[in-house]
Amino acid sequence: MSIPYKGIIPPLVTPLSDFDTLDVAGLERMIEHVIDGGVHGIFVLGTTGEGPSLSQSTRQAVIRESCRIIDGRLPVFAGISDSSFADSVRMAQLAADCGADVVVSAGQFYMPPNDDEIAPYFSKLADAVSLPLLVYNIPICTNVHFNEAAVRPMLEHANIIGIKDSSGNMSHFNRLIRMIDKRPDFTVLMGPEDLTAQAVMMGAHGAVCGGSNLFPKLFVSIYEAAVCADLAEVQRLEREILNLADQIYTMGQGVSGYMRGLKCALSCVGLCKDILSPPYEPLGADNRQTIADRLASLNGIEAVAGSNTIS
Repeated sequence: MSIPYKGIIPPLVTPLSDFDTLDVAGLERMIEHVIDGGVHGIFVLGTTGEGPSLSQSTRQAVIRESCRIIDGRLPVFAGISDSSFADSVRMAQLAADCGADVVVSAGQFYMPPNDDEIAPYFSKLADAVSLPLLVYNIPICTNVHFNEAAVRPMLEHANIIGIKDSSGNMSHFNRLIRMIDKRPDFTVLMGPEDLTAQAVMMGAHGAVCGGSNLFPKLFVSIYEAAVCADLAEVQRLEREILNLADQIYTMGQGVSGYMRGLKCALSCVGLCKDILSPPYEPLGADNRQTIADRLASLNGIEAVAGSNTIS
């Protein structure tokens, strides 16, 4: 993948065999599933990958095993977000040693910086890591928003090569797009999957879509339709994406409902178990059956791997 990075980059779910043990077989199934779906890169240890909830040893295992399985077939984006700057740097070094291509950080989220402290933090981090750094703006989880004044100085640092914006604020996103004229190598990625097509048609390079764990071809298709400005196809596929969200992400509120629904759906189609890291718990039997029933109506979107439920 050439710079800037383009296309659909799944924030890969982390398959677990217990609350803090990587399920390597499940990881391999997930990776092969999204690669077969035509995605353009893979992002491990993001929000959908439950990265900040996992122990250092499990995060290390995710990076090491993902790089081994992918084996250079796609760019690997490795999440290094941590409340400890030193641990972020150590994780970045491991990612480099394992063959990852980019490291991704949401910055400090326990001792939140003010607006004037955001850019210096990322500049210091970019100086300390050997891989290119992509900044991750996700205020719903960090309570910190990277506004234009914070992002602008980052464009001056050669090792900060892009931003994933999950603010959901399209006015802010449009201003980010306009800011990168002087950095043709700077990647801008959309976070919320329902905004993928709109963002790409505004000039975004791609999107990081949680639903592409389950239906990768759907999100690759809407990206391609948006690149071609095929508005009729975009509208059709957006309806599919909104239906996916309504059917699968609504067994609870916010991130909890999204994560529990998505992992349950993945287990129903035989890709990985529905075990989550605390504080989240798997869905109960009734809700699990609801997800299974809803998947039956969604499977027309594209074929999903396997028909054996994993629990």
